Amino acid sequence: MIKADKLSYSFPQKDLFHEISFSLEDGQHCALIGASGSGKSTLIDMIMDPERYMFDGKLEIAPGCRIGYVSQFSQLDKTKEITVFEYIGEEFIKLQNEITSICAEMETSSDIDSLLEKYQQALDAFQAIDGDDFESNINRKLNLANLGRHADLPVSKLSGGEFKLVQVIKEMLTVPDLMIMDEPDVFLDFENLNALKNLINSHKGTMLIITHNRYLLNHCFNKILHLENKEIQEFDGRYMDYNFSLLQSKIELQELAIADDEEIERIELMIDKLRNIASVFTEAARGKSLNARVKILERLEARRIKAPFVDIKQPEIVLATGNEVEETIALQVSDYSAAFDEILLENVSFEIKSTDKVAIIGPNGTGKTTLLREIYENKHDSIRINENLKVDFLSQLQGEILNESNTVQEEFFEAGFQTYEEIQSYLSGYGFEEEVVHQKIESLSGGEKNMLQLAKISAGKADLLLLDEPTSHLDTYSQIALEKAIENYKGAILMISHDFYSIVNCMDYVLIIEDKKIRKMSMRKFRKMIYSNHFDKDYLELERQKKEVETKIGLALKNTDFALAKVLSEDLEKLIKQF
Repeated sequence: MIKADKLSYSFPQKDLFHEISFSLEDGQHCALIGASGSGKSTLIDMIMDPERYMFDGKLEIAPGCRIGYVSQFSQLDKTKEITVFEYIGEEFIKLQNEITSICAEMETSSDIDSLLEKYQQALDAFQAIDGDDFESNINRKLNLANLGRHADLPVSKLSGGEFKLVQVIKEMLTVPDLMIMDEPDVFLDFENLNALKNLINSHKGTMLIITHNRYLLNHCFNKILHLENKEIQEFDGRYMDYNFSLLQSKIELQELAIADDEEIERIELMIDKLRNIASVFTEAARGKSLNARVKILERLEARRIKAPFVDIKQPEIVLATGNEVEETIALQVSDYSAAFDEILLENVSFEIKSTDKVAIIGPNGTGKTTLLREIYENKHDSIRINENLKVDFLSQLQGEILNESNTVQEEFFEAGFQTYEEIQSYLSGYGFEEEVVHQKIESLSGGEKNMLQLAKISAGKADLLLLDEPTSHLDTYSQIALEKAIENYKGAILMISHDFYSIVNCMDYVLIIEDKKIRKMSMRKFRKMIYSNHFDKDYLELERQKKEVETKIGLALKNTDFALAKVLSEDLEKLIKQF
C-alpha cells in the first residue's frame, strides 16, 4: 500500500529523515513511534499529500488509495446543531439524498442517459462505503465505543474525548484503504481509551497511527515503525516484542562496544610506540607496520555500531523546590462548586499536604481542568493555598504558558536566564538540540512544547505543581523520565491524568470525581478498580514482573555484568510469551 525508498526530507533549520525505507502492507495495523520532534507528523502529511513536499528518494502509494484521517488537534464545533448519528452519517445521507433526487428528476426529464450516468456514479460511491448497511454499521460502532446511548444526542453536548471517538467512527465507516490517526488517544479518559482500543482492533483495513500511549501500543498493533535520529526501523510484530529485541541489541552492542574500546586503546598505544620508534629509525618495515596498525584502528572506528534505536537519549527532567519543604497543608479546598451549562462539581472539599503526590481523575468533561485553573488563579473563596509555597502550572493549552510567537531562546530569557550558553546548556538536558533553541515555539511539535513547559516549571523551583495532562504528546522515553522526576520531587503535586502507568508509578493516592463529588481513593483501590474495568488482572501482574526484570537488566548493564543481563533477558522473554 505504501513504499518509501531512501526518502530524505529537511526543514531549513533541521534534517528530519535521511534515506529512510519502509513499506506498509494491506491489512496491517502499524504504530509510528519516536521521540517528539523526530518528524512523525510530517511523514504522515507527506503520505497524505506528497505533492506539497520537495523530498529526495521515492514515496510510492497504491493508485487510487483512499485515506481517512483523524487529527490530534480536532476541535468540537459547539454551534453545530446536528445529532451524533447525523454527524457520523453525513456522507451516507448526502449520497442517499442525491440518489433520491436523481430518481425524482428521471420521472420528468427527457435527458435520461446523463441522469442514468449520474445515478450510477452516486450508487457506486454509496456502495463503496457499504451504504446499504450504514445505519446498522453506525449503531454497531457506537455500541462498540460504549456511545450507543448518544446516537440522538447533539454533537455539541459531547465531551472532547467522546467527540474524538465519534470522529474515529466517522472516518472508519467511509471504508478508507488506509486509516491514518495522529495521537488519537490524547486527553482520553480510561473509558474512552478502552473504547478506542476496541475500535482500532475491530477495524479490518490498514492503519497507520502515531501514538505514545503504552496501553494502545501493547494491545493494538502488529507492525512498528520507529523514527529516531533521522533513521527508521521497521519491525513486524508486537510493540512488546520490538522493545525486547531492542533490549537484546543493547546487551550485545554494549558488550561489543567495551571489547572494541579495549582493542582500540591497545592499538592506539601500539601506534604511539611505533611512531616514537619511527621518529628515531627510518626502516621501511617499521613504517609499514605503523600504517597497518593505523588502518586497523580506522576499520575499528568505522565499524563502531551506530545504534540510533538502542542508544536513545532520555531527557533529564529535574523538578526542584525552592525551599526545604516542611510537612504542612499545601492546599485546602472547602465547599467548592463549578458550573457551566450544568453543575460540574458541587460542594467538594479536600486537602493536600506539602509532600503529597495526588492524581485527580474522572471522565472527560467533569470539571477537572476548571478546578485546577481556579486553584492556580487562587481567587476563589473556597480555595486556600499555603502562602509560603510557590505554585506553578502546566496547561493542556500550551499557548497559555508559552508565548508561541517567541523563539525558545526568547522564552527562556523572559524566564530569567542570563545568557544564550546558559539556556543551551539547560535545555540540552531536556533533549533540545542547538538549532531548536533558535526556532519559533509555534513550529515545535506538541511533545516538544510540553517538554518546554516542564523545563520552565523545573527552572521555577515551585513547591506546589498543578499539572494538567503532563504526559500528553510526550514520547514514551520522556514519559518515563517525567515519572522519575515526579518520584524524586520533594514538593506537592496535583495532577490531572488519564495515563494509568504514570498514576500507578508515582502517585500517592487519587481523587476521583463521581456524581459531581470528589472522594479520596487509595492506590490499592484504584488499581483494583482499573483491573476490573479496563485491564485483565493477569496482564497487569505480568507487567509488574516484566518491569522488575527490566530494572534488573538495566542495573546489570550499568555494572557491565553481561552474563547476568543475558540470563535475565531469557527470564524476560518467558514473561513476554505469556502476554
